[in-house]
Amino acid sequence: MGTDDPESNPYDSEGPVREVEVNSFYVDKYAVTNRQFKEFVEETNYQTDAEKYGWSFVFHLLLSKEIAARVTQAPVATPWWRVVEGATWKHPEGPGSSIEDRMNHPVVHVSWNDALAYCSWSGKRLLTEEEWEFAARGGLLQQKYPWGNELYPDGEHYCNIWQGEFPVTNTEADGYVGTAPVHTFPPNGFGLYNMAGNVWEWCSNLFDSQRTGNTTVSEFTPERPKAMRGGSYLCHKSYCNRYRVAARSSNTPDSSSGNIGFRCALDPHDNASLD
Repeated sequence: MGTDDPESNPYDSEGPVREVEVNSFYVDKYAVTNRQFKEFVEETNYQTDAEKYGWSFVFHLLLSKEIAARVTQAPVATPWWRVVEGATWKHPEGPGSSIEDRMNHPVVHVSWNDALAYCSWSGKRLLTEEEWEFAARGGLLQQKYPWGNELYPDGEHYCNIWQGEFPVTNTEADGYVGTAPVHTFPPNGFGLYNMAGNVWEWCSNLFDSQRTGNTTVSEFTPERPKAMRGGSYLCHKSYCNRYRVAARSSNTPDSSSGNIGFRCALDPHDNASLD
C-alpha cells in the first residue's frame, strides 16, 4: 500500500510504498445509502451530530437561491463551503431540500460518530485504512486508480469528481454536480463501486500523519482526527487530487458535510448481511 507517486500529497504521508497484511474481511459493494440510513434512524430514533448542532457544511453551488441569500458564514480557508442551518442527512442542502428522489445515493452529513452508530445497529464495522486501500485496488498492484493508471480510459468517466474550474464552474461531464447513485460507474476488480470520488468514506482508525503504526479505536481521544478515504465529487487535480487509491485525508469525529459518507465491512465470523 501507499505510493511514491510525484502526485502524492507529502503532508498526508501517503508513502512510502510498503507491504501490509490484512486478515480476511467482507466489504459492502456500495457506500451506505439514504434508504439504509433512513431505516436505521426510523428504527432507533438516532439523532446525528449535524442534527444536534443544528447545521452542517454545504457546497455553495448546491444551494437554492433562497438558502444562499440567507447564509452568511463560510470558512476562511475554504470559502466554497457554507454553514447551513438545518442541513442534515435528510435535508442535504438545508431546509426545503429532500432525499426522496435520492434514496440510492450515498448518505451524507454523517460524522464518524454517526457512522459508528450505524455500524453498531447493523452488526458491521468501518474498514481500517489498510483494508480500504486493499479493497479499493481491486486486485491491481500500485495502480493510481481502482481501475488502472488512466483517469479516463478510452475517454470514459469511471468516477464522480469535479470537471471544470474549481470551485466556480462544473461542466458536469460525468453527469453530476453533487452525489451520484451508489451503483454509478463500473465497479473495480472486486466488484466494489465508487471507491474513487462521489463521497469521502470514514475509516475506523486515527489519521496518523507520521505513519507510526496502527491505532485502535480504544486508543482514540475524542478530538483527534479520523481517517477518510476515496475523495469526493468536489475533488479536482487543481485543488484536491485525492481520488487516487493511496490518497488520504481526515476530519474530526463529530464533523459532517455534504460530501462525507461511509461504507461498511464485516469479519468472516460475523452474522450480519452484506449489501
